[in-house]
Amino acid sequence: MTEINASQDYLAANPLDIVEQIVEINDWIFDRRSDQEMAVQVPGTWCDYSLYFAWNEEMEALHFTCAFDMRISEDQKPRVHELLALVNDRMWLGHFGMWSEEGLPMYRHALPLRGVKGPAIEQMEDLVETAVLECEQFYPAFQYVIWGGKQAQDAIESAMIDTVGEA
Repeated sequence: MTEINASQDYLAANPLDIVEQIVEINDWIFDRRSDQEMAVQVPGTWCDYSLYFAWNEEMEALHFTCAFDMRISEDQKPRVHELLALVNDRMWLGHFGMWSEEGLPMYRHALPLRGVKGPAIEQMEDLVETAVLECEQFYPAFQYVIWGGKQAQDAIESAMIDTVGEA
């Protein structure tokens, strides 16, 4: 996985300013659509992950998603919903869900920032790094269910195996 690097001691009222700094330092492709939205492509082991950041100034909260391009057909949804429940039982931060309109699995997290001048750069690095790490870990489980036709329990057990060394 790509290690996230950014300069230290940076604080901004709009968290997207920090995200933009992280993105530029790591040479990731991004589109800063406005002061409230940013889309980013991050390379991973299994695929490129689509990150989306939405800043709601009124709520003082950042909504964040990390999706991978793996379409879920209507007949696969029951097995995927079962997998989502099993995956989310293992999560400390954020959760996985399904973008219903597009049929995409995605990691989601929200960061409330009321009462602070803005997040620390380390918080934003952790947000992105955690999302990509979780997507990397559970991508094979989604692949087993969606493309392999496996049951959710079998897929999650396979995803939770820690491998040692390289082939």
